[in-house]
Amino acid sequence: MRDIQHSEVEADLLAIGVFEGDTAPAEVAAAPGAKAAKGAFKQVSPAFPDGAPPALIVGLGKREQLDAERLRVLAAKVAKEAGRLETGSLAWALPETDDTATAAEALVTGTVLGSYRFDRFKADDPDDAPARLESLTLLGPAELGAAAESARVYAEAQNRARDLQSTPANFATPAVLAERAEQIAAGAETVRVEVLGLDEIAAKGMGGLLAVSQGGPVEPRLIVLHYAGGGGGPTLGLVGKGVTFDTGGISLKPGAGMHEMKYDMSGAAAVIEAVAAVAELELTIDLVAVVPSTENMPSGSAIKPGDVITQYNGVTVEVNNTDAEGRLILADALAYAVELGAERLVDLATLTGAVVIALGSTYAAVIANDDELAGEVVEAGERSGELTWRLPLHAEYKELMKGTVADLSNLASQRKAGTITAASFLEEFVDDTPWAHVDIAGTAWDVGREYTGKDASGFGVRLLVELARELSD
Repeated sequence: MRDIQHSEVEADLLAIGVFEGDTAPAEVAAAPGAKAAKGAFKQVSPAFPDGAPPALIVGLGKREQLDAERLRVLAAKVAKEAGRLETGSLAWALPETDDTATAAEALVTGTVLGSYRFDRFKADDPDDAPARLESLTLLGPAELGAAAESARVYAEAQNRARDLQSTPANFATPAVLAERAEQIAAGAETVRVEVLGLDEIAAKGMGGLLAVSQGGPVEPRLIVLHYAGGGGGPTLGLVGKGVTFDTGGISLKPGAGMHEMKYDMSGAAAVIEAVAAVAELELTIDLVAVVPSTENMPSGSAIKPGDVITQYNGVTVEVNNTDAEGRLILADALAYAVELGAERLVDLATLTGAVVIALGSTYAAVIANDDELAGEVVEAGERSGELTWRLPLHAEYKELMKGTVADLSNLASQRKAGTITAASFLEEFVDDTPWAHVDIAGTAWDVGREYTGKDASGFGVRLLVELARELSD
């Protein structure tokens, strides 16, 4: 913004966006370094005016191409540069756009996500620890405060989900996920929590969660969060896959890359922290979240290929591959969520490697039995920047999941449409409830965007919060 008085900005660093073909504001245009700024997208040029804090002149690219995603990327680049300069406070001059609220949300989101780092297990040496960006100020109209605050809430929730994802499995156990849910409930009067342990899971007949957990010593948890925000709309149900470590069980995964299987609880992390954000934003919606959590380990007591189990709703399943465990625990959770009153249901899971082949890390897959809900999920993804792409359901896919000696098989006998057949299996456990399955196996980590990097992304938090906001009264 050209009317910014740089010398009056109370921050260690000022970021000023410049469109391609434009020049920097007069106050910094003559400063050392400013002449290098050309406005090319993602170009960041430091400038050092006399008597004022240093500035970063940020290339916005072509004016007609600027959108929320580009602003998130730019904000993350600036946040990283602020970290390199050991800057404690940053001010952003809001660029000239037609939708200033969306721009404000994008800048806050990109800054908070771009500033993230996971260093819980690194040596704590205050002299060596890099400085953290402590504050962000947006230089723009005061009425943008609400949009900026909303972005802060869900971006910080996403970073908390990234913390859960990145924490090693010997620390992030099912019990630890349950403790996080209990913390959320303790901090919000609108949230209550119920945690079922091994005995309660067995007593309820949740054969999928019980079967997957029996291979290791770590006991499972079924975590239920209820949010009572009011409003007259349908109760939204969220289900998140919480396999805190997945060896594949008896159908053992290859050793290379197995350390990444601590991320197999990414759906659970996103659902838990989305509930926290919804409560902090005080959205007017009623919500129930169900998180089945366990490890999947090989041992003499582990479930074996060919075993038959009975899921919570009475459906029997041949477990023909113990590495297709996520759908077994989700099946119990989906049926339970319906019983608890979910009237619209969305599950989030790192479910299939096939989705990575189909969509890479750009889109998560959406498979749904309801066109309206599918459209709402896709739209929420477009607004939040957590993109989804709908894949079809068809009766022929369902046929591939039929069992030989039981009602269903947990893995199709033919290697076809793996993402869709997995969703077809899940559909058997939602009755007639409008339901959408979101496969995040390609977007939960190693995305490579400026604001998520190559580690845990926290994908799904913003998507679910935006969906809840959309469905709120």
